Amino acid sequence: MPASSSDSRQQGGSLRPLVPGLLACAAAVGTALAVHLLLPALPAMTVAVVLGLLAANLPGVSGWSAGSGRAGLDFAGKHLMRSGIVVLGLKVSVVDVLGLGWPALLLIAGVVLTAFAGTYGIGRLFRLPPPVSLLIATGFSVCGASAIGAMAAVRRIRQQDTVLPIALVTLCGTLAIGVLPLLIGPLGLGPEAFGAWAGASVHDVGQVVATAQTAGASALAVAVIVKLTRVLLLAPMVAAAGIHHRIGSDAGGKFPPVVPLFVVGFIAMVALRSAGWLPPGALEAAAVLQDLLLGMALFGLGSAVRVGHLLRTGTRALLAALASWLLIAALGLAAAVVLIPGR
Repeated sequence: MPASSSDSRQQGGSLRPLVPGLLACAAAVGTALAVHLLLPALPAMTVAVVLGLLAANLPGVSGWSAGSGRAGLDFAGKHLMRSGIVVLGLKVSVVDVLGLGWPALLLIAGVVLTAFAGTYGIGRLFRLPPPVSLLIATGFSVCGASAIGAMAAVRRIRQQDTVLPIALVTLCGTLAIGVLPLLIGPLGLGPEAFGAWAGASVHDVGQVVATAQTAGASALAVAVIVKLTRVLLLAPMVAAAGIHHRIGSDAGGKFPPVVPLFVVGFIAMVALRSAGWLPPGALEAAAVLQDLLLGMALFGLGSAVRVGHLLRTGTRALLAALASWLLIAALGLAAAVVLIPGR
């Protein structure tokens, strides 16, 4: 009994430093969801990152976020991000994706791979470190912050090195929400074509929804399917990166799994959703849980971004991200025109 009591005290002591940061994450995601309800054009995940940035840089709270709150904020940025990726799998139905047809699937896969290679090349052209270039390429081409978290895990990239790529992918995805709808008229796009463009080129699922819904329900329906096809590519891309890491590394056999456990969980959730066994209520609850987990994770990651440091060191990264955003927007537009010939 005394040993058990000692173990409990040790566990409580190890969890206690996490509490302040996790409570702040929960409060932030609640605020972000409330803002989204009031202003549907603002995705809750984007608001969560912005709140994290404020926590890191406003006098009075920046010291707390770097001090007593840091342990919980870092825990959220790493572990809740991975949990959110698992739950994200419940959004993806292989049946719906296959409904696009093989030519469309191959086209979308081609856009993702071209965007990945092009964005990585742009990052290296701007002399960004290889890990940062890799994470930016993954986030821009697949599914934003979730993809960055998965790639960082399989390549054993430090959590602090994910902060800048996530900030950039959030910035450019938010930029798309405002810019892409303005181009519907000049480009002569119909609702379905615009939805395909948003789904093929905007980074995060929430940002895709916010962008596509401006053109109506038909645009939103196409955008979500195209976007979730990109999300489905997360697992094979992470596995390929893990294999490449093993082949090219001299780590003496000390490697992370080719596919991390949380990505296996993501695949399992995709299979569960595709089987059609879950009632609509369960899927709706899972969507809320995913928002909570990813929102808390993004607040935690955003709280590590010091704007002054970012302005001093991130100019080249910002230029690379904007160039990459233009590249994927162009690729997505070309794919949309092919997918919806009449536009």
